[in-house]
Amino acid sequence: MNLESPKVSLEKSPQEVFDFLSDVKNFEQLMPDNISKFEVLGDDKFLFALKGMPEIVLKKKESNAPNKIVLGAAGGKLDFSLTGDIQETGTNQSDVKLTFEGDFNPMMAMMIKGPISKFIETLVKNMTKAV
Repeated sequence: MNLESPKVSLEKSPQEVFDFLSDVKNFEQLMPDNISKFEVLGDDKFLFALKGMPEIVLKKKESNAPNKIVLGAAGGKLDFSLTGDIQETGTNQSDVKLTFEGDFNPMMAMMIKGPISKFIETLVKNMTKAV
């Protein structure tokens, strides 16, 4: 399953956006209102839970400054990644898009497609305020 967020434009350089996303504790500011738990587990790992959903641990898997950062599931039953693509569009301007990729059975994919789409859309929308 491959889902993409809408692209958002930020009045920040790609490096500033990359630095923000590289610090996992900043993800708390991007989370939706229905978050029930957020906990930093290390320099490159955090745990979060949305109401009615299981806890998920995300770990920084790859970073390519200033254009790409990849977070992946750390343990658990679901294997997926969340990639932030950052493109420079002008002086101190960037476009950011999040891509969610996961390998799920068709039943699971059908159940989580809506909530995951809404989740990554919220993350990227909240970047316009937080970054």
